Formats: sequence, C-alpha cells, structure tokens
Amino acid sequence: QVQLRESGPGLVKPSQTLSLTCTVSGGSITTDYYYWYWIRQPPGKGLEWMGSILYTGSTYYSPSLKSRTSISRDTSKNQFTLQLSSVTPEDTAVYYCARGAPLAYWGQGTQVTVSS
Repeated sequence: QVQLRESGPGLVKPSQTLSLTCTVSGGSITTDYYYWYWIRQPPGKGLEWMGSILYTGSTYYSPSLKSRTSISRDTSKNQFTLQLSSVTPEDTAVYYCARGAPLAYWGQGTQVTVSS
C-alpha cells in the first residue's frame, strides 16, 4: 500500500519561500512508473495542480506558478520536495502530494498559512 505524507511549516511569512516535503512509503519515486504531484486547495476554492516530477526526475509545472515553483527529490530518502518562492496570503491553502495518474494515492494534506 502506497502512503504519502506531507511535512513542513504550517506558517510562512509573506515574501518567504514555502518548502514542503512528501515522504513516500510502500512505493518508490524512482521505480514506480508514475508522476508524483503537488496539488493545493485554497480555502473555498477547488484543487489546483502545481507541478509534478516523473519517476525519471523530469519536472513539469503549472504555467501560472512556474516562475515561483521548484520540485526536486531525494532518492535516498524516497522524498520529493516543493518550493514556492515569494509567497503571498493568496498561497494559503491545504497542500497535498499525490501519485498518479490516475491520482489514486494522496497524502492527508497539510495546511499552510501565509501571514505576517
């Protein structure tokens, strides 16, 4: 059973960089032939795809966030990481990592609030 778990600070100040880590167990980010996703849901809004990293290490980003987003991985720890720079209160959301496609496995989500 694949399990994903997000971790990182719950509060980030405006203009700082948000950094979240997804730890994967029961699967491999390098040998499972899937994309590994970062998705967020702002309060009262729908899900927003932010970007993905393929098992090969190739990365793909939402055009609207590409200039501020970076996804990387630590294969020794079976983790992948999201960095979102220059955050504003509009980046307040629940952030999820997931495996797809299809998006069959999700982390429980982590609330990130951007506030001074």
